[in-house]
Amino acid sequence: MKTDIPTGARMPHLWEATISLFSLVVGISISIVAYGLDPQIPMLLGVIVASLVALRCGFSWQNIQNGMVRGITNALPAMIILLVVGILIGVWILAGVVPTLIYYGLQFMSPTIFLPATLIICAITSLATGTSWGTSGTIGVALMGIGAGLGFPLPLVAGAVLSGAYFGDKMSPLSDTTNLAPAMAGTDLFTHIKHMSYTTGVSITLTLIIEIVLGLRYSAAGGDLERIDTMLTTLADNFTINPVLLLPPLVVLFVSYRKMPAIPGITLGVIAGVICAVGLQGANYEALANAAFGGFSSDTGVDEVDSLLSRGGLESMFFTISLIIVAMMFGGVMERTNQLKVIADKILSYAKSTASLITSTVLTSIAANLILCDQYMAIVMGARTYAPAYRERGLAPENLSRAVEDSATVTANLVPWNSGGAYQAATLGVATIAYLPFNFFCWLSPIVTIIFGITGWTIHRIEPEAAAEAAEV
Repeated sequence: MKTDIPTGARMPHLWEATISLFSLVVGISISIVAYGLDPQIPMLLGVIVASLVALRCGFSWQNIQNGMVRGITNALPAMIILLVVGILIGVWILAGVVPTLIYYGLQFMSPTIFLPATLIICAITSLATGTSWGTSGTIGVALMGIGAGLGFPLPLVAGAVLSGAYFGDKMSPLSDTTNLAPAMAGTDLFTHIKHMSYTTGVSITLTLIIEIVLGLRYSAAGGDLERIDTMLTTLADNFTINPVLLLPPLVVLFVSYRKMPAIPGITLGVIAGVICAVGLQGANYEALANAAFGGFSSDTGVDEVDSLLSRGGLESMFFTISLIIVAMMFGGVMERTNQLKVIADKILSYAKSTASLITSTVLTSIAANLILCDQYMAIVMGARTYAPAYRERGLAPENLSRAVEDSATVTANLVPWNSGGAYQAATLGVATIAYLPFNFFCWLSPIVTIIFGITGWTIHRIEPEAAAEAAEV
């Protein structure tokens, strides 16, 4: 990480940076665990503490404010996507797109294969499109409804959706994170993907086995056929169910595959949903506007259906956006005033062996997700901080890019105040803490990477001459 210290300021001491970090972690922990409160206010207190530490180190208020603004600016694309996805969900439910997907899914998906099928479907979708967010916001929402109809706990279904979505995102050459990690580490895209296949193959195989076992366990308990029939009848009575309504999701998947940026791609999905709502459900402008802003309000008289379909809308994302704004303010201050660098440098000083270096890379990238609250910033920080150390020790850069993406990319959605965790919780309707234990792939990935580092499996090395040439580039 580049050190940028304005005139009159100094590097923070480790204890000072640690106070800022602890103020955030302790404040959030007490508020959520002890009082069941939302995290925004304790996070804002963390911003205040980090700012006071920065002032003590000689940074001007303008420097601190610039850090906050820069942090928020980095998250603006994610916040715009959140708003558009909120509109998409509301419009797609009104149009009958989500009800149609749930209807067909309940007819053709059996409880025995549901969880592994969900994992595979989301993995293929994300691999083809390169986006975990797009996968969970489209096919993921429908799979949540199917899972609920089949009697699966929603956190369990969300875990399967996200495990598949992040596998595909991580391994797809179309993914922005998969391109960013090797670029920051100094290797090429396909070398990075090939090197990731070793650890990722183990993680996704273990996840698939777990999903198969859980699927057999829940199917053995017996499915509630009467409950499924009630849902099918209710959906058919309240919406026009038609195969044509499968087109909007296909439109989104196609434009994603064609590498159209997320915002215009999802917007096309909204437009396709509007056309279907007017043409097949008879929706008028008022109904469309209400669904787009306030979400769809289901009133079928069947509680299970109403709880599934009463969601979406621009308004539903405001809580999540407020969380991201405060989180990015804290991350921006910590990065701009070098408090995060001090902590990372201390960790690096203890990384004497290859195993400890890879472990430090993984833990630092996870910590960056906790502090910087954005997976892209976590990837950049992990790669920048450790790239010189990998070169000095003759370790090929693909080892670094793999360690960073096996940690930074997949753990962002496990942090409630990270943009990834906030987005997935809002989109799938399940709290981050609730789905975390069941998101097997995303917490297995960093563990498998550390094990590979300790054992030395598939750790590539380079000659000292090559390392010296890389350092000069």
